[in-house]
Amino acid sequence: MPLAALAALGACASPPLGPAAPDAAGGIAATGPSGEASDDTLITHIHRAIRERDTILVATHQGLFRLAGHGQLVAVSPPIDLMGFAIATDGTYVASGHPAPQSDLPQPVGLIQSADRGRTWSLRSRGGQSDFHALTALGPGVMAFDDALRFSPDRVTWQDRRIPAPPRDLAAGPDGTVLATTERGLLASDDRGLTWRTVTTPQLMLTVTWAGPRTIVGASTTGVLMVSRDAGATWTTGPRSVGEVSAVTATLPGADQIEILLVVGTQVLRTNDLGAQTQILV
Repeated sequence: MPLAALAALGACASPPLGPAAPDAAGGIAATGPSGEASDDTLITHIHRAIRERDTILVATHQGLFRLAGHGQLVAVSPPIDLMGFAIATDGTYVASGHPAPQSDLPQPVGLIQSADRGRTWSLRSRGGQSDFHALTALGPGVMAFDDALRFSPDRVTWQDRRIPAPPRDLAAGPDGTVLATTERGLLASDDRGLTWRTVTTPQLMLTVTWAGPRTIVGASTTGVLMVSRDAGATWTTGPRSVGEVSAVTATLPGADQIEILLVVGTQVLRTNDLGAQTQILV
């Protein structure tokens, strides 16, 4: 994959539909909070899927949804384009992107947060200035990238950071180590972005996540999944490409188990074996 494609895959566009309940208007039909379908909940682009306890949340161009039975997506939030989305350790949701036309939020929204699991959102900082496509919660603060890498210890004040190459994805681990996928490879910082080191991976990584204190999961530019259980020292590679993966998150349901959620086009997939088998959730 050309290096420029790392950034292009992060752009907000409407990819081709998968087989998951396509609507004739060109998106995936979902329902509002009451369970009733509406024109306002036609999903055209999925940005990220993430598990929060027993719920799988899906951040999309049309807002935040939760996965219900039979692949149905139920609206949680107003129709905000959630380009960047993360869950902080205190349980608040942090995000960035673009508001709906009727919203009171600025364009772009900067950094917004929700203390009620996505039902309502408030502006925290950089409203009208930043559309963070890459964003990760880091303790009480965040690290994010728009046209520059920025760190905020309190979600209000910001400090610019230097990085050897622009990040396509950012992921902070439980100990505060931040990973960044770039055209120069996977980079890691142990000091909130002040310095960076290279982490050797089997393939060029496009998107990355922490599944546990020392477990890293990533997807390559060719769609191959990789996992390290020793914080990047050694890696295991999946047996095949699972497609063009735009986002990945993972959890450890058991000592020898790993659940990986993948966004591939307009589908959300789940795998427990590094992609040998995948289940379509949406």
